Amino acid sequence: MPTDTHSEAPAAHKASLTSVARRIAPGREHDFIAWTDAGIALARTYSGFLGGGWVRSVDEPDEYFVIYRFGSDDELAAWQRSRVRKHWLERGEGMAVETATHRLSGIEGWFSPQADGSTGDGPVAAPVTVVPPRWKQAVAIWLGFFPLSLLINFLVLPHLDFLPGHGWGLVGRTLVATLINTPLMVFLVLPWVTARIKPWLER
Repeated sequence: MPTDTHSEAPAAHKASLTSVARRIAPGREHDFIAWTDAGIALARTYSGFLGGGWVRSVDEPDEYFVIYRFGSDDELAAWQRSRVRKHWLERGEGMAVETATHRLSGIEGWFSPQADGSTGDGPVAAPVTVVPPRWKQAVAIWLGFFPLSLLINFLVLPHLDFLPGHGWGLVGRTLVATLINTPLMVFLVLPWVTARIKPWLER
């Protein structure tokens, strides 16, 4: 049975990434890739699917990691429990053996390699289960958070005093800053930063 290598607190609305390690039977690599691509295409039809793909292990040429990212644990579970997935797995019997399942969510998911489902360029020589140490994650977040916070404090918060009401205060100003900062960090700044310091993160 596959083992879950990451223990998660229950959370229904947290993006969830799963990496399934599979060892391919000799001579079945092309069949496996076609079968995997078909599975990702099926997963794409399910609610909450954010992306998927596969990467090849550097150390074990016959081992591949198949990656799925869903918008929440519940949406991932719906795909994992589905009859469609069950039938797809049955078609792959004898082709590969599932050896482990790795789960990442929350902040750690930002630092895992992002698969976009495009596998036409061949295997990527990097395992997907390596996550940088927490101190490197903290540095990466700070590199994005500090300049973004400066910009918001310089370009946005001073103008709140000119708006009607003048009742913003510390709580109101912090609310505005975080409402702007959080989505920019998650969707733009942090992906941009991590892409540029990727070699350092992976050392």
